[in-house]
Amino acid sequence: MKTNKELLIKGVKYLAYTLVLMFTAPVVLFQAFKNTEHSFYIPVLIVGFILAIAAIVMGFYSIKVLMEGIFTGNK
Repeated sequence: MKTNKELLIKGVKYLAYTLVLMFTAPVVLFQAFKNTEHSFYIPVLIVGFILAIAAIVMGFYSIKVLMEGIFTGNK
């Protein structure tokens, strides 16, 4: 069984991006909920939700790319 090294490296890079998103989304959401009286409450809350959704999507996509890299050989 051969692995596709380019896809494997690409999947690991996407996992790194996912890890960054997984830490920034809760921090942004926490800051939004902590400052509910501030005028930027709604925009920061929306950005936090977008980051959280992006973390979930990137997590699934990075696992998909990793699996393709592991189980498909060089073409």
